[in-house]
Amino acid sequence: MAKAPSAKRASGKPMKRAPVKAAKLAAKESPVLPAMPSGAPSGSLSGEVLDRLFSVVLERRTASPALSHSARLLSRGMSKVAQKFGEEAVECLIEAVAGNRDALVGESADVLYHLLVMWVAAGLEPAQVWAELQRREGVSGLQEKAARPKVLLGTTKIP
Repeated sequence: MAKAPSAKRASGKPMKRAPVKAAKLAAKESPVLPAMPSGAPSGSLSGEVLDRLFSVVLERRTASPALSHSARLLSRGMSKVAQKFGEEAVECLIEAVAGNRDALVGESADVLYHLLVMWVAAGLEPAQVWAELQRREGVSGLQEKAARPKVLLGTTKIP
């Protein structure tokens, strides 16, 4: 059987799939991930999948780095976790600008996975982020941004 050609970015570089594969593998291995109801429309997925994936990443932080991508990232510390998140975010931006929708879907999944890894490394819970989003819901983005403090950790934020 012929191997399917690997997906390529607009730049011609092959796309990395390890984080998505790791997330899919984690989902298959984890008993905390309930199966989707049979016949459920594909559009019925929700943010709950992020909560389930967060639980898997949290669980994996104590796994062997040799066996778990999440454990390997977390064992390298916040600087490496944040660097990897940034790399994935840039790859996502590249695909968005290139108009490559299929690659953007995959890169978006990578960004979300690495964001969850960063939350685990920082000791954040998804509920904290969901609460902040809920607080902002219904508020004009311009009003919300104007109400934020202008200084962050001793540096001035870019307006």
